[in-house]
Amino acid sequence: MQSFTRRAWLLAAAALLGACAATPPVQGTPPIVFVHGNGDTAALWNTTAWRFESNGWPRERLHAIDLPYPLSRDADDKPQPGRTSSTEHMQFLAAEVERVLAATGAKQVVLIANSRGGNAVRNYIANGGGAAKVSHAILGGTPNHGVWSNPGFRPTNEFNGAGPFLTALNNQGAPGVEITPGPKWMTIRSDNNDKFAQPDGVWIGAKGTPTNVTFAGPELKGAENVVLPAIDHRETSYGPLAFAAAYRFITGQAPATVGVKPEATVVLDGKLTGLGLGNDPTKGSFATNLPLAGATLEVWATAAQTGARVGEVKHRRTVGADGRWGPFNADPTTAYEFVLSAPGYATTHIYREPFVRSSSLVHLRAELLAAADKDAGSVLTFTRPRGYFGLPRDSIVFDGQAPAPGIPAGVAGVAVSKLKLPAGPQRAVVAQFNGQRLVGRNWPASENRVVFLELH
Repeated sequence: MQSFTRRAWLLAAAALLGACAATPPVQGTPPIVFVHGNGDTAALWNTTAWRFESNGWPRERLHAIDLPYPLSRDADDKPQPGRTSSTEHMQFLAAEVERVLAATGAKQVVLIANSRGGNAVRNYIANGGGAAKVSHAILGGTPNHGVWSNPGFRPTNEFNGAGPFLTALNNQGAPGVEITPGPKWMTIRSDNNDKFAQPDGVWIGAKGTPTNVTFAGPELKGAENVVLPAIDHRETSYGPLAFAAAYRFITGQAPATVGVKPEATVVLDGKLTGLGLGNDPTKGSFATNLPLAGATLEVWATAAQTGARVGEVKHRRTVGADGRWGPFNADPTTAYEFVLSAPGYATTHIYREPFVRSSSLVHLRAELLAAADKDAGSVLTFTRPRGYFGLPRDSIVFDGQAPAPGIPAGVAGVAVSKLKLPAGPQRAVVAQFNGQRLVGRNWPASENRVVFLELH
């Protein structure tokens, strides 16, 4: 087991983010299966896949699962519509691994998981036959000892460190060992900035109540445990330093770059998804990764300074049963507005930065206009799906407001900032995060429209 000190990792990070010695493309690269977290989608692995590709990993050996119902049950042992149990999650992962092994001819895969995804990885390796089929298991921010540990609070919840699920996983072998023999294991955690590894229950709605969990909760006895200073819960998997740690663990060498190498030709594709059980918004508003058949997507090029549309629509498609909206031949220097429309949903405008590489993981979710927002002139949300906003760590400016509204100081735990603007002429709305800049437009809420400015 290895644990890096803050100073040691800062020195290593400086070397990786600086001028790294070039390394050749990896020979005999194993297939990697990425497993997203609770309520998330395969789309969050987009930039991680780009980083692997930029270091010579074949695109066809990078696969991200998309759990149809990505949220855990309130009680793991009781059925709940639109939610998955830990067993169902593990079974879905097992089937996906078999599919990847069959497609690639490989005997083993690498599993890289964020948060709840790590629960499925551990369960699959321990109880689902995965020990012989996985060479490396890398868990970023997985609450291996719970988000809380209290037998009297939601006792059978998957995230209760004192509950039956995690207790069994953490006591499966010899004393002092919490991993299943076979694969090589690594955990990646923050030093103290992970919202789900905190001693106080503020992030689970119980401020002032001890969680009985420490900052080291994601570590596992018997694994290589890496600590990265100041990163947040999602950056334990989706950030550049987490990528560098994972790459080194798999290959034994540092990556040539933690950046993304641009491609001359960019082709985009993805899936349109919706909300609620069976994609019926009247039955709830929780996230699903189910295809939203019959939805229509338009793609517009936008001006860098104003977010205004440039020219005619570049791509339009009404999707079928698989929800796939591409392929779309994109300009790697152009920012785009994606407009998703479907019966029962708000028209959803999503502004994105230029895509510098191809991706089949550009999944887009239709949204609803909240009842509390229907009196607004326009509603815009600045979102960072692959990380959180934190103060004073980050600089976050939204439409001239600094810091952006709704971002608390302290632990980085909020990934969105929302603006409700009065009615008025359409104009540019600028969002900035640590030097990154996005520009959208204020579409009227009176027309049942919502706007998202989404960082890669």
